[in-house]
Amino acid sequence: MADSSNQGPILVFLGPTLRLAEAEAVLDAIYLQPAAQGDILLAAHAFHPRAMVLIDGQFEDRPSVRHKEILWAMGQGIVMIGAASMGALRAAELDAFGMVGVGLIYRWYRRWRLAPDDAVAVHSGPAELGFPPLTDSLVDIQRTLSSLMRRGFIEAEERRLLTTIALEMNFRERSFNAVLRAGGWSDDDARRLRNEIERQKKRDALLALERAPALARQRPKARGPVDWVATNTFIRDLEAGGIDSNLVNTYKLNP
Repeated sequence: MADSSNQGPILVFLGPTLRLAEAEAVLDAIYLQPAAQGDILLAAHAFHPRAMVLIDGQFEDRPSVRHKEILWAMGQGIVMIGAASMGALRAAELDAFGMVGVGLIYRWYRRWRLAPDDAVAVHSGPAELGFPPLTDSLVDIQRTLSSLMRRGFIEAEERRLLTTIALEMNFRERSFNAVLRAGGWSDDDARRLRNEIERQKKRDALLALERAPALARQRPKARGPVDWVATNTFIRDLEAGGIDSNLVNTYKLNP
């Protein structure tokens, strides 16, 4: 059962990065599916949360969650926290406006503003099965290859070759095993090294969940302008998705 204090619950948008049972063991929260356009607005009206943790987001079947929508939520006093996947991307892009980023992947995106968005993308199974990951993210593969080289499993040249192969793969086919096979490794060696894979996205997600209650109490301050204006484009996007644009102006923190 989620926290039902008068401050409101913490909401978490979660998908393939972390299994729900693992997340629930760390944070008592309301868990929702990966966020797409309009979901933050709808979730705010439905639950009146004190904070939202954005980990996973949608980006193929539905438009991805808009920056403007996150800014709207912060304008209503909701603490927005991002980590691991889509959350790390949005936090790196909006940290100057008060969104809180957590973890190594967030720091990487904040430092390298032109880093590829698909570095955190994975192909996953359906919602009915809990969004199981069917591929591996580029960031996890790169972290794994770095670790394997440091520990003497592979040479520096092998790391460079495998990294290039992973970079050239579409995220829908990118997996650690597929990268190794494309690099000439046997299936037996691929299965053996599979046990060594680094799950940086999972680590960052767990860290964000652990820190969420404390972050929700801190109410971070923006380093830039925070005035929020509903642009015509934003309103049209909401209405095109079948969402009542009046929700933008009718939110009440304590209904």
